[in-house]
Amino acid sequence: MSRVCFVSSLWSVIWIGLSIVPALAMAEEAIRLQEAFPPGYQYHVSSRVELSGNLTLPEEKGQATPKVLAVTGTSAIEYDERILDRAADGEVQKTLRIFRRIDFQRQVGDRQQDSTIRPAVRRMVVQRMKHAEVPFSPDGPLTWGEIDLVRTDVFTPALAGLLPDRAVRPGEHWTAAKSAVQELTDMERIDEGQVECRFEQITRLSNRRHARIAFTGTVRGLNEDGPNRQELDGYLFFDLESNHLSYLSLRGVSLLLDKEGKSLGRIEGQFVLTRQVHTRPADLSNEALKGVGLEASAENTLLLFENPDLGVRFLYPRRWRIAGGQGRQIALDEANGSGLLLTLEPAARVPSGDQFLAESRTFLQQQKATILRTEPPRRIQAAPQELEHFALEAEVNRQRVWMDYYVIRQAGGGATLAARLLPADRAALQKEVERIARSVTVANRN
Repeated sequence: MSRVCFVSSLWSVIWIGLSIVPALAMAEEAIRLQEAFPPGYQYHVSSRVELSGNLTLPEEKGQATPKVLAVTGTSAIEYDERILDRAADGEVQKTLRIFRRIDFQRQVGDRQQDSTIRPAVRRMVVQRMKHAEVPFSPDGPLTWGEIDLVRTDVFTPALAGLLPDRAVRPGEHWTAAKSAVQELTDMERIDEGQVECRFEQITRLSNRRHARIAFTGTVRGLNEDGPNRQELDGYLFFDLESNHLSYLSLRGVSLLLDKEGKSLGRIEGQFVLTRQVHTRPADLSNEALKGVGLEASAENTLLLFENPDLGVRFLYPRRWRIAGGQGRQIALDEANGSGLLLTLEPAARVPSGDQFLAESRTFLQQQKATILRTEPPRRIQAAPQELEHFALEAEVNRQRVWMDYYVIRQAGGGATLAARLLPADRAALQKEVERIARSVTVANRN
């Protein structure tokens, strides 16, 4: 779920109807509160979210008072997960997750936003990289929005950092690991503050012994929305019979700050998470996973862009990003400075390869470019997904560049693609641009 100065994990709800019966704590005996995550370990996760608050928009020229938008949102997530790999220190590096439900609703002002993940790609491999979740689906390409939903969700193995690294008795305190705090706040960097944990007591839930741990604190740092301060107040239950974190409840406040530290918005949220371990769903079994690609590759990490209004769909590698669009044009930027422009055309207006070459040469000459080399148009794919290609090598502002061009012609319409590729890694970039061009599908929008 996208955030408005708030992260996906700052929520708590009251567990209504929960029967908690205090048990006698053995004060003389220290207890080790640790959950192991060996490969093959499986569990079911359920989480619910409610949030509300406001966002102050930047003042516009001549505006007497800044505009304030109301923000509300809810989410519901259910999934089963299996550990695939972990590092030598026990930190989980990769899991296989199957979403059973994932629904996000948010309203900012009068704008309603609903998000989910398509059923066809709800089986995902989630890789943990530098405190971030990077998913792909072995069943098809993901959209950037679907990746963002996974990225901003809580990665439950990281919550082990709320547990002590030593045996403890009721009444003892410790500081939560920074990795767990970052997971709860979605902060890229924590500049100050910490979260303190306390082993409160041993209780009985459903006739099972649990340790109740409270945690609270305020941290200040940076997330993708900018500087922010977050206040956390919650508790969790650790099942002493199965040695796992079974329940977590969190009430949080997130303040988006300007460069002077003044609040630009306040969001209050409640979050509850429950976990059951040793679940064995059939679709996570060894038998079900035979032949399933669980390793990342250039093909299964492709992203999907789909715009029904424009009637276009294509795939692109993750080092490229959608940079924007205007009218019937879509721009993509590559991480190191290359870029491309896709222009959609009605079927009757799609140029031939020779016509597009002439237009491209004229444009470059108008930009005072020197054309050094030309590869003439050639058909590389026949109808009904006809594709022509040509290339130009030129010098622009004393910089040598390679220009790759494609003409896409289909029954529903067509497109032209112009890519500016820098010399470094040109061969790989050319393959990626060709892969993009071959994947373009244009619907009839005449």
